[in-house]
Amino acid sequence: MSTTDRQRVSARRESLLGDQPGAFASARYSRITPMKARRVVDMVRGLPVDEALALLQFAPQAASETVYKVLESAIANAETTEGLERGDLVVSVAQVDEGPTMKRWRPRAQGRATRINKRTSHITLAVQPASVVADKRSTAKKG
Repeated sequence: MSTTDRQRVSARRESLLGDQPGAFASARYSRITPMKARRVVDMVRGLPVDEALALLQFAPQAASETVYKVLESAIANAETTEGLERGDLVVSVAQVDEGPTMKRWRPRAQGRATRINKRTSHITLAVQPASVVADKRSTAKKG
């Protein structure tokens, strides 16, 4: 089903992709700090999906495993729901938002306690055909 055949478009899809072809996937409440996840997500933004998967597979960061799974899910969504070719896809949108923070207490010396923040992340990746991403860049440079 293409984007023109859709009856209703979710607000989330509209904000990420607009009316362009493509698909997205997200992992919510992931137990990795947003700052660490952004380091990994910044590496794959704008890359073809095959290169991005290869990069994530061998990246030493802990967040790369979660980002790898989200990217695979976005690719599968693009292939099944949109009917797009895997070899033509590019990571167009890659963002990490902060999720809720779990607050824990750690005992310290002399009866004191300090707070430990266990942060969570919402990781969102969108993939689009390379031609659509190239069109966006050319119109952005003109305007």
